[in-house]
Formats: sequence, structure tokens, C-alpha cells
Amino acid sequence: MTDSSVLVQQIRDIVQRHQKLPTRLLQILREVQDSLTWLSLDAINAVAEELGISPDKVRNVAEFYSFLYTEPRGSYDLLISDNITDRMLGNRELLHYLCQRLGVEINSTRKDGVVTVGATSCTGMCDQGPAALVNGYALTRLDKARIDRIVELVNAKTPLEQWPREFFEVVSNIRRADILLGRHFADGSALRAVLKRGPEAILEELVKSGLRGQGGAGFKSAAKWISCRNAPGEVKYVVCNADEGEPGTFKDRVLMQDYADLVFEGMTLCGRVIGARQGFVYLRGEYRYLVDALKTALQRRREAGLLGEAILGDPGFSFDIDIHMGAGAYVCGEESALIESLEGKHGVPRIRPPFPTTHGYLNKPTVVNNVETFAATAKIAVEGGAWFASRGTAESKGTKLLSLSGDCERPGIYEYPFGVTVRQVLEDCGARDPQGIQMAGPAGHMISAKLFDRRICFEDLATGGSFMVFDQRRDILDGIRNFAHFF
Repeated sequence: MTDSSVLVQQIRDIVQRHQKLPTRLLQILREVQDSLTWLSLDAINAVAEELGISPDKVRNVAEFYSFLYTEPRGSYDLLISDNITDRMLGNRELLHYLCQRLGVEINSTRKDGVVTVGATSCTGMCDQGPAALVNGYALTRLDKARIDRIVELVNAKTPLEQWPREFFEVVSNIRRADILLGRHFADGSALRAVLKRGPEAILEELVKSGLRGQGGAGFKSAAKWISCRNAPGEVKYVVCNADEGEPGTFKDRVLMQDYADLVFEGMTLCGRVIGARQGFVYLRGEYRYLVDALKTALQRRREAGLLGEAILGDPGFSFDIDIHMGAGAYVCGEESALIESLEGKHGVPRIRPPFPTTHGYLNKPTVVNNVETFAATAKIAVEGGAWFASRGTAESKGTKLLSLSGDCERPGIYEYPFGVTVRQVLEDCGARDPQGIQMAGPAGHMISAKLFDRRICFEDLATGGSFMVFDQRRDILDGIRNFAHFF
């Protein structure tokens, strides 16, 4: 076979695994790139031919996502995280040292085609930086010694499977747990609750709970589920937004790593309540290392009768979940842009109304909730709305997961009841002499020391979870420049 025919056959096999569905275009392009290291014009044309769509559409999608490449890349693609918290830990020096040792310029491929080195935005590893990605997989706690070893491995063309496992170790760093993280949950208990009590009773508990979306917007979760349940049409969908691209945020990464069953249970519960049979987890590209474990968890749930056909023996309760990987597009954190991406298109926000609860995925009624929100709904179905609402404030019920990073002794995940003060959080994480706090990522608020007694809640300081600490040594303008570069 010629090289051209081999390429066509490779791509044909990939496309057929995805049932030749144009909605799977992004997933197909990711797999093709994994095989070829980049998306050549011949590869793009072959994908278009197999899917029966125009090459221009395929190329436009490929060029939209920062982790898809239409120019050659090295066999090892190394991207150093350039979030401000990584800079605090010396990432720029490590990046220059890496390039010097490898003999390659920043943002370029070495002449022998073995390695490409560049920078990328926050990889969601702020509590264990400096961090990087190699061929999409997370590298944590980089230092010069690890850089030296990485250089040796790259120059020896050592497969990633043979690299030291500790280089890829991602720890959860849960520092403070409350009702979401600290209370045992029995798999299947929320599903048994909805089968016993009925969808209407579960919706009543969600209303009582006062749960609001935990991705940042704070829309009432019960209202979203009710709107979708009441929308006309037999086909409906559930989508979990795990594309936390806000720099400094990593709470959803921890939930998907340590509490995936709780999240999947919340999604399945939602499917029963609104009448959906299919769900999707849209997982940010930087969390590729989680995919195999998540697929294993889904299969385990199917075998336990908690997912798939006739859940818990009820022939009228069928629901399944598919993992859909993002590819580096911050805008896809917005729910309508996420849906566009899920359909195999550019991740461009839609004009609203109509809203996803009536016109979502494939123009069908769709609930899109954040990872943390789905986890909370499963707990509420079992413990009750009043139990959840007993924590928090008048307008912000329950708890909030905060991603702490920057100048503090104990970075990681902290769960607090809504209403906690910024000062209390700083004391708990060991922030010494803090100058300011960047909350809710680059698009959020910089809180100075005179405002540390303000409360974290929707009626005062709202946040999707990012909490980056700057002490008195830092030049705040460096942070602002970093945030401006991100956008």
C-alpha cells in the first residue's frame, strides 16, 4: 500500500469507530492527530471524504481549537503552563532551561522533528505546579532535576508509557471537606430515591435546597431541570460541563478524579427527572489523564445496574453517558458554545433565547450543569433539600468548593459553607502577608487587604471557584499582564 492509501485507511478506521457521525468531528480529529501528531491537508481531506462534509468545514474546526495543529509538531509535544501561579513557582526559568537543554526555540519544533516546546494557559494543576503537558498528559511539580530527566527521555525517544510514573502523578489536595466532600455517599442511593419517590418529589427537594449552578452564573438548578422536563419532545439530553478553563480553577478536576461516581449519579438522576436517555461529559482537553479511569467507572456502573438499560431493574429507566473531550477553547465553558462543540462545530456561543433547556444539543431540550452542581444534586436526592439549605446564607444555600493556589502554604481544595469570609480562607490556607486575592479567574475581582472581611456568596463575592493569592512580594501588574495575555 502507498503512504496515501495507508493514511486513508487509518482515517477510515477512526471515522468508522465513531459511526461516521459528523457530531463526532472533534473527537475524530483528536484521534487522527494522536496517530499522526498533526492534521495535514491530506488528513483533513480524508476526514471530510469519510464524513461526507466539506474539507473547509473540517479545516475550520481544526483551526479553532488550540490543541489541534495544522502544522507539523514533534513526536513529543511539550507545553509549559503559563498561568500566573506557575510563574510564581519559576516556570519561565524552567521553560528557558528546557529549551536550552533540548536545543530548540520556544514555540517551535526541533529540526529533527522529535520535539516541540511551547507555552499554554492554565492546565488546572495550580496546586502542584510548575506544570506542563506532554502529548496532552499532565506533568506536575517540575523542577530542574525533572527537566534534566525529561530531556534524557525525549532524546532517547522513550515512549511515554516508560517515563517515571511520579512525573504524571496528580494529587487531589483536599484540605477542607464539608457536606459534599466529607459525607459518605452510597452508589445508587439517589437513583433508588427517585424510583421510590418519583421525579416530582426530587424536584421539590431541589427547589427546597436552593441549589444554584456552581459554574459561576448561579442560575437556580431546579428551575433549569423543570424547564427541560416541561419542554415538548421525547428526546432530551443531559450535559455535564467539565470544561473548567478559568485560570486558577481545579475543583472539577478533583471531583472527576475522586468523586466521579457522585457526578455520574447526579447526571443519571437528572436523566430520570427530565426524561433523557443520553448524557455527555464534556471534559477539558487538559484532563486527558482522567479519561481511562472515567470510562472504567462508567463500565463499572453499567455492570452494577446503575447505568445503561433497565437501571436497577426498572425497564422504564435507561440512561447512558459518553465522554467528549475538548481541545483547548476557553469559550467552550459557556454552555451554548459547549453544545456547539459537542455537535462537532466551532465552539461559538449561540444567541439566546432560545435557551438550551428547550433548544440545546441537536436542537433538543438539554440540561447543562457544572460538575459540582451534579454532585450536589445526588446528595440532595438522598439527604433532602432542607438538609442542604441548612448551610450557607439566605441567597446562597449549601457549600462552595474553592481552588486555592498562589502564595499560600497549603494550596488545594477547600469546601466552605457559603458566607465564609475571605480572611477565614486566607488563615486556613496559610497565606502569610497577603497583598491581594484574584477571585473567579482573570475575568473576576482583585480583592485588596481592606476587603478581606467580605463574604464568598452570590450576594457579595461570587466565584466559580478560583482563588489565587498574591503576597507582598508580588507585583500585581505582572498578574494583570498575565491575565491580559490569557484573553
